[in-house]
Amino acid sequence: MSVPVGAGRGITNLEGHADYDIVWPWADERGGPGALRRGATAVLRVKNEAPGLRFVLPPLLRACDHVLLVDNGSDDGTGEEALRVAAEHGLSDRFTLKEYPFAVARAGAEHLAVNERSVHSLAYFYNWCFSHVRTRYSWKWDGDMVLTTEGEVSMSDLSWQVGMAEAVIRFPRHGLYIESDRRAFLDLGLRNIEEWGFPMSPDYVYAKAPEWEIRTTPDRIEMFALPQGLCVELKWLDGDEFAHWTNPESFATSIRNRRKRREWLVWNALHDGQVPEGVVEIVAPEGVHVVDHVTHTWLPRAPRPFVVDDPDHARLHLRA
Repeated sequence: MSVPVGAGRGITNLEGHADYDIVWPWADERGGPGALRRGATAVLRVKNEAPGLRFVLPPLLRACDHVLLVDNGSDDGTGEEALRVAAEHGLSDRFTLKEYPFAVARAGAEHLAVNERSVHSLAYFYNWCFSHVRTRYSWKWDGDMVLTTEGEVSMSDLSWQVGMAEAVIRFPRHGLYIESDRRAFLDLGLRNIEEWGFPMSPDYVYAKAPEWEIRTTPDRIEMFALPQGLCVELKWLDGDEFAHWTNPESFATSIRNRRKRREWLVWNALHDGQVPEGVVEIVAPEGVHVVDHVTHTWLPRAPRPFVVDDPDHARLHLRA
């Protein structure tokens, strides 16, 4: 991991696009000491995520003080759909849409070849997005992550408590591979719990790592892990799940990509008509979308703990 550039003040980009220089809220003279208010903001960095926003945004908008969605060159109406969903649920006052017009390097080798201060760098893009947060806490969120009923309540409770805290929160999620409006496959065979909640300060900015961006943290931090069953990650089986990676085939040999190896295995197995061990087929009732069924009914009622297998051995346990 490289040393973050300009964490305390701001970052100018190599291409000279002054309108897209990074100015941190704690260094913005116009904001002064009160530039950050108490509360939590979820930041989504998205491209072509329109189909899932009707599931993603409503619970997230209810759970957070604010949601910032940065659209990176979508051509499927992502921005318009986000505005529509926020308005439909009467939550437009909690929503901000911004545009980032530069092509961003894909994770992997493409990312590694781009300078950290370029507008095309993943680290620069993430820092630019988070520099627009005006609350003391931030959630890194993806445009395909949907809170369950439990997850919304948990995140809502946390959003008002973490505003004054110096703590990192790890948020679990489970891949939901969607075949149709009523049928999907939920992967409970991977214990995936990443760091998604961070204070807003110079100690928590993004730097360049070998295959992707990484958020820096102080040497000593408080860290909390939420229980499983709070969030699903939508994966549309008729889409291109790995478009943001330079070379998905590299997952098989990378020591840093245990999660991606599992996703690659499950994705290809389902396309081959096989269901890996630890993956559960779910069929929603007539008239109910499978995403709503999983997040509102199936997961909240599922007994704990979930059965979790070793994804590196799951390839040995495929069933037709």
